[in-house]
Parts: sequence; C-alpha cells; structure tokens
Amino acid sequence: MNNLKKWKTLKSKMVLDYPWCRVRQDEIELPNGKIIDDYFVSIKPDVAMVLPITSNKEIIFVRQYRHAVGEFFLELPAGNFDPTKESAEVAAIRELTEETGYIPEEVRKIGTLYDKPSKDTNQIHLFLAENVSKIGAQQLDITEEIEVVLIPVESVLNKIIQGEISVAGTIAALFLGLNFINH
Repeated sequence: MNNLKKWKTLKSKMVLDYPWCRVRQDEIELPNGKIIDDYFVSIKPDVAMVLPITSNKEIIFVRQYRHAVGEFFLELPAGNFDPTKESAEVAAIRELTEETGYIPEEVRKIGTLYDKPSKDTNQIHLFLAENVSKIGAQQLDITEEIEVVLIPVESVLNKIIQGEISVAGTIAALFLGLNFINH
C-alpha cells in the first residue's frame, strides 16, 4: 500500500528567465502541512544523448571544458533540443554530426532518464548509434571547443573505474547502451 502524497504548489513565480538559465521559485505545502516558500526549480530543456559506436567497436567520446566545475570531461555527444522543432532522435543525430563529424548507419532509442528530478525539469533521451562513420569536419557552436576521442568498447569500464569518465548521464547511457550492442 502506497501512502505517499505529492507536494502541493501554492504559488510559483519565475525569478530568473534567461535563454540559458530559467529558475522558478515555488511555495509548496508538504504532506505534513509544513510550508516551504523558497523551493527553487531549474527549468531546463531536454537533452538528446547518443552512444556512437564504430564498426571497429570503438565508442566516440567528446572531451570538453565544463565551466561550472572548471574541468575537462570525457562525455558522449549530447545537446539540448526543442521538441516543438525536432524529435529527440533527430537532435541526437544532429549533435553527433556537429560535435564529431560522424554520422550513424543505424539509430535506436535505448531509454529516457530524468537528469536530477529533485531540482531540474529535464529528461535525457538516450540513443544508440551503430556503425558510425566520419563524413566531415565538426560544426561547433561558439561556446564549444571539442576534442573527439575514440575509445575501444572493452576499455570503457576501466576508464569509468579510474574516474576518467565521470559524468553521470554518460555513465548511465554507457551501462544501458552496451546491453543493446549486437542484440
């Protein structure tokens, strides 16, 4: 028997509303009656992420600087998208091509995850792209400087254990996606 109850939103107001940062302040009532007047929610766009694998069983990663943490990270190609303008699959293929110069022969959806549902509104749509091949140069946005890194599938787990791959969404996509290879 599930007796859990949802929180009640009493009031909401947008406190930051910029293209790259939208934050809503909610006044909520908890099931126990306690009122919290400063619960902040980050309204983020959905993300399309792709796990690209070459015919040689190498995974294509991107290494890029992440300013919030001030470090470089190995990640799978991904980016925000507007579902009113393109599907998650189209966005995943677009991001792969723009960030790496590769295009897939075959793409399939492998899952949809919530990023951080305690404070963020977005989902990550995960795709497996098989038999990817290089078709051209990267087409990077003004904020992007990306190094393309190919890593053999059999080396990925060790890189996660060693901390070389440490972004949660990328790790989730790898563990989920590697179950679909050759199935």
